[in-house]
Amino acid sequence: MISYEIQAFGTPLVRAERPTPTPQTHEVLLQVQAAGVCHTDIHTWHGWYDLGGGKRLTMGDRGVTLPLTLGHEIVGKLVATGADSKGAEIGRNYLVYPWLGCGTCKVCRRGQEQLCPTPRFLGIFRAGGYSDHVMVPDAKYLIDIGDMPPAQAAPYACSGLTTFTAIKKIKPAILQEEPVVVVGAGGLGLMCIGLLKAMGSVGVVVVETNAERRAAAIAAGAMAAIDPAAPNAVAQCKTALGSAAWAVIDCVGSGQTVQLSLDLLIKGGQLIVVGLFGGEITLPTATLPMRAISMEGSYVGNIADLRELIALVNAQKIQPLPTQCCDLHQASSALQDLEMGKVIGRLILQPSA
Repeated sequence: MISYEIQAFGTPLVRAERPTPTPQTHEVLLQVQAAGVCHTDIHTWHGWYDLGGGKRLTMGDRGVTLPLTLGHEIVGKLVATGADSKGAEIGRNYLVYPWLGCGTCKVCRRGQEQLCPTPRFLGIFRAGGYSDHVMVPDAKYLIDIGDMPPAQAAPYACSGLTTFTAIKKIKPAILQEEPVVVVGAGGLGLMCIGLLKAMGSVGVVVVETNAERRAAAIAAGAMAAIDPAAPNAVAQCKTALGSAAWAVIDCVGSGQTVQLSLDLLIKGGQLIVVGLFGGEITLPTATLPMRAISMEGSYVGNIADLRELIALVNAQKIQPLPTQCCDLHQASSALQDLEMGKVIGRLILQPSA
């Protein structure tokens, strides 16, 4: 088995070759067909998140240990199962739900494994998809994708799931009657545009610094794409919306973008933050009740959400996220390209045939 792993934070990924494992009990082994390269991989690769004010949350603080094979957006062909595994068919392609919890705590028993206090996420706490094989602890984490191409399906495990659950948090009447602001037009933002359209949104206004990504947002169906660096960016947004914003989904999550999002909100508006760029804001607390605004974080979703999402994608024939495929051995350069803003949509790693 060939994998590309972090052996020291912030250094190029290292090619590692080990015996291909044999699944035991409920485990299932998949031959990786596609693995998305996500911004979360960049944070994990560097080894920290920016908490603002010079503070950091390190991967060590989160319980991440090295060496680590990245990759949590995974589609693989099932090639072997443990003796107690049930419910999956050898030879079929499956999307992997990567947000695994301990499986026994009260949070997991409620069906919210992604919020488990002792997570086992693939590609973060245990070996992920930057490999030619990946071990999954149970077939229950496999989602049948039918005939969907692996490169198209892989981003739904994170980019799709994250934005899908964020959209579900918008009040239904707002979604049906008011345009939604999406901050950022990277992999998350472009995915969000397509899902908003499929889920009944009346329109999307995108805020994005990069001109190529603004053009990609328009191509994906946004009614306007605005540069936040423009001196009248807030006014442009309000003009495009027809008022201040009733709902904003921030797919960047920096101090600057969260502040801009708050500035855009109408009285009674909603801000949902999914991006992990990092930073901090200062918020006058009296304005929360006076403006009746709400601000919440949204973190991926549970396995039921992912199954619901894939059913929606199949039913609505949603426009696929733009993808660029490259060979697994280019994993390090793929991370660098994403970090430097060279990617439109999603980079997908695929092991050589």
